[in-house]
Amino acid sequence: MPSLLDDLPAGAEAAERFEDILTRPGVRIERIVSSGQATAPGEWLEQAWDEWVLLVVGRAALTLEGEESLILQPGDHLLIPARRRHRVDFTDTPTAWLAVHLGEI
Repeated sequence: MPSLLDDLPAGAEAAERFEDILTRPGVRIERIVSSGQATAPGEWLEQAWDEWVLLVVGRAALTLEGEESLILQPGDHLLIPARRRHRVDFTDTPTAWLAVHLGEI
């Protein structure tokens, strides 16, 4: 049986890994594995659907535009509403996320 904790990097990797776990109409669940990545300075992420994220392993900081940065630790979760600009300020090595995309086209 696969685990969200399988195959986590021991050191920094060049790119984040995005792995779909389940896809159904209007819902996609993915595992994201980060190892030191962050959103580029001055850039923001934005999508047309809601995204609920759960930090499984590691530590990360996430900022929603207009708010202070949130430090996320294992077990912390957050709903990022559709079209809400946000950015990842830092991630530990390794950091594993579970992301649920709701209403994705």
